[in-house]
Amino acid sequence: MLKGAQRAEFYWEGPQGTGARLASALRGWEHLRYEVTEDAGLGTDGGRWMHTPDLGIFFAQTDTVGNVVVPEDRVRYAMEVAGSNALELHRELRLALGQAWDDELEAFRHASDASQVVWLHKVG
Repeated sequence: MLKGAQRAEFYWEGPQGTGARLASALRGWEHLRYEVTEDAGLGTDGGRWMHTPDLGIFFAQTDTVGNVVVPEDRVRYAMEVAGSNALELHRELRLALGQAWDDELEAFRHASDASQVVWLHKVG
């Protein structure tokens, strides 16, 4: 990770649309790496905003279990751009899924040494 960096995690609840407002408020702090996740609600999609200083911001809709949803038009665009080039299609789909953001943020998702961990010794 980054020497001298701080990590924070916060679980929040709020009305639909709060995730977009949080991500927008954080966007002005270009040196931050962050993720904001808003769960899907009754009749509404969820959302996931990821930001890194090098890549900027990425947004994706999510379904009720947190999967990134790639809209049909985006898949069609990837197919059109790629043509018969399978490597280009792979690159376009990774971009549509936000893979570069996931790759960069993965190291920051793990709990720090100071985090409390509850171990389940007996389940079932």
